[in-house]
Amino acid sequence: MAKSKQVKEAMLAEYVEWLGKSKAVVLVEYSGVTMKELDTIRAKVREVGGEFHIVKNTLAKLALEKAGYMVPETYVEKSTAVGFAFTDAAAFTKALTEAAKGIEEVKIKGGFMDAMVLTPAQVKSVADLPPLAVLRSQLLGVLQAPAGKLVRTLAEPGRSLAFVVKAYSEKAAPVAA
Repeated sequence: MAKSKQVKEAMLAEYVEWLGKSKAVVLVEYSGVTMKELDTIRAKVREVGGEFHIVKNTLAKLALEKAGYMVPETYVEKSTAVGFAFTDAAAFTKALTEAAKGIEEVKIKGGFMDAMVLTPAQVKSVADLPPLAVLRSQLLGVLQAPAGKLVRTLAEPGRSLAFVVKAYSEKAAPVAA
């Protein structure tokens, strides 16, 4: 059933808004995939704060261009589904690739991150990144390491002196038997 021009304009406006809010966008080819498999992908993507929609190629291209993305022609060929990562790009792409792992008809065409074009290999490497919370904790550990080392270095002379005084006091004091 054909959609009216008003419905298409409303959908276009919604997609442009989502593109503006997205940390990453992934385009997927889904030819031959069942509705049940698509629903499984959608559920996994929603768990990590994303959306996954089947979009007509002309509408997808128009929305991407309106949002300021340079769209390679191969990204809007054949059947296209678009995934929007609203919170964590790494967790989103990981969820999308894991959900599509058992479905050989699903092929990642490419994607965008901050309006930068990503190849399918680059989308896979984003999926291999640890989630944002893990990256933050790793960064915090790296930042705290020099401070901890400095504290240990400054405390070491005092600690050494305390050991010497303790050893001397134990040697000098007669042991009660």
